[in-house]
Amino acid sequence: MGVTELKRKDQKNKARANNKIARIKQLLRRPDVKNVDVEAIKASFAEKKAAAAAQKEA
Repeated sequence: MGVTELKRKDQKNKARANNKIARIKQLLRRPDVKNVDVEAIKASFAEKKAAAAAQKEA
């Protein structure tokens, strides 16, 4: 019985370590968003909306 428990503990420890590594890799995969110009983004949406409206009218 003791051997079975040690095998389970070993599997659990390896799974925890792998999950921790996977979580860190997932966090590192995301790019940092810095210095975002919100007003420029809003202006680009307004331009696209105006262009789409102009195409529908034409």
